[in-house]
Amino acid sequence: MKTCHFRHIYWLNMGDLSPAETSTAVKVPPADPTFEKISLGELSAVSAEPPEIWKKGGRLLSGMLGINIVLLGCGLVSSGAFTAVSVAEREVLSFLSVLMGLTSIWMVSYLLWTSKHKNNPKLKDSHAGPIWLRGGLVLFGVCSLVLDILKIGKSVTLIHCESPVKIAHPVIQVVFVVIQTYFLWVSCQDCAQIHMNLTRCGLMITLSTNLAIWMAAVTDESLHQTHELITGVNHTSNATTGVRAAGGGSHGCDCVTQLCKTFQNGYYYLYPFNIEYSLFASAMSYVMWKNVGRVTSEHHHHTQHKFKTRNLFVGLLCGIGVLVAGLGVFIIYKIEVDIEDSKSQAITMFYIFNITALSLMSIGSLAGTIIYRFDKRDMDNHKNPTRTLDVVLLLGAALGQYCISYFSIVAMIAMQPGEQLHTLILVNALLLIVQHTLQNTFIIEGLHRHPHTNNHHPAELQEKDLSPHVYINPAATDSHSNHSPSSNGKHEYELETKHNRTPTIFPENSKTDWRRKILKEISLFLLVSNIIFWIIPAFGARPQFDNGLELQFYGDNMWVVIVNIGLPFGIFYRMHSVASLVEVYIMT
Repeated sequence: MKTCHFRHIYWLNMGDLSPAETSTAVKVPPADPTFEKISLGELSAVSAEPPEIWKKGGRLLSGMLGINIVLLGCGLVSSGAFTAVSVAEREVLSFLSVLMGLTSIWMVSYLLWTSKHKNNPKLKDSHAGPIWLRGGLVLFGVCSLVLDILKIGKSVTLIHCESPVKIAHPVIQVVFVVIQTYFLWVSCQDCAQIHMNLTRCGLMITLSTNLAIWMAAVTDESLHQTHELITGVNHTSNATTGVRAAGGGSHGCDCVTQLCKTFQNGYYYLYPFNIEYSLFASAMSYVMWKNVGRVTSEHHHHTQHKFKTRNLFVGLLCGIGVLVAGLGVFIIYKIEVDIEDSKSQAITMFYIFNITALSLMSIGSLAGTIIYRFDKRDMDNHKNPTRTLDVVLLLGAALGQYCISYFSIVAMIAMQPGEQLHTLILVNALLLIVQHTLQNTFIIEGLHRHPHTNNHHPAELQEKDLSPHVYINPAATDSHSNHSPSSNGKHEYELETKHNRTPTIFPENSKTDWRRKILKEISLFLLVSNIIFWIIPAFGARPQFDNGLELQFYGDNMWVVIVNIGLPFGIFYRMHSVASLVEVYIMT
């Protein structure tokens, strides 16, 4: 698809100027590569059409559609998780299957339509869908496919008692994941300019479908973990606790063969990847939805940088050290926490590792934030839906861990901490709050800075013409003889409503070079460290339940609800931090 990035385009009535005035007032640069990317027909198609009048109304309509789908899905998934409510699991899976089918049909239609209309103007947002985000989507998508295959295998072994919907649902999800992954890979940067309201509704249905799948997966995984906590038995059916799996369990149809149990145990370990896939797809769909009808200017073009770790060792080695140590602690914890004699030592070891790693991450984030205060790079404040979403998700997802931490702090203080475990839990909760706050500050500072420029000779900087140019609108000049000046004014508008001043370029010197290197080292360290803090809770470590203190203070029901609501957001925060830190590292 062709792309075009406009710098500043002003409509000019050429009939009001003399030839001499025209030669001095209009600057037409020869062979501008920006305008070589778009044909005259495409430029006329973009410039001749009036701006979208019902933009807010279209967003409101599609937004209300998405909200209703999400709320309906939330109600069905929540109701289907409890045996006391007469909502069977097949109703939940049928609803999700219908959503995935409709979304798949729309995505295929969009891809077919865009392939048949290649000459229509398709603008791009180069900030959206960077390669590492799309790569993560593919990775999590492959793991989701493996999960669905395991679900299909389990359902086939239970075909004598399993509902047909339970067999059809993972098959539909396989098709949905394949289509959606391809759709987002090739179209995530699109700024749709035609059939905008229909595109908005389709993207909002896509977003809502992924959120509904995410809710079902989180509910199923949380119930599985809670059931293991209460019964100590590794299966999902539980008639005494009053809960059942919302998306993957087999209530009333239990595994009896070893093959079936292998399939069941296998796909529970893949739920974290499926959860992250749904969230990645939701975020990318939202950015596409925001970009519908948007036209970007040339100087907002995202500078292409590569992820290089050359000459960077300290941050990477420290991060790998935290990662390896965390994996060792996690493995030992999972083995020994179920043994009564070693349970206390395992929990103590876990909290000591957490406190040490969180302290190092907090120090690194604080140091990076201080260095940013002395950074001479201009703040990048232009409109960027991708960056806005990143910041909102960082702040919103952190609320889940804040919630758990503050409840733990209240419990530990009320229980008069004096023992070692009380103190460790209290310090860990405080450090989690501090670390999240400092890391968010560091990431947001980095995302709002202009990328570093390479060394330039002063003569090269002078040769770069950064001033805005005035270009002739072909549609306006061709129709000048047929329209009055007043009618021409109706078709004159700016493609970008808000212009930013050109960023100041500071050639690198020794001082900026060491600052840049330290910021890269800190970004690498935080990036790798956040991976282990995603792995530990995503794959089943629940010290909030195992230590027993918060359960004793709040009671089983209340504390289980608090953790099961807050922890999924905390897990997502870590993975989203990794993606944001990659962006910060590359821009530094």
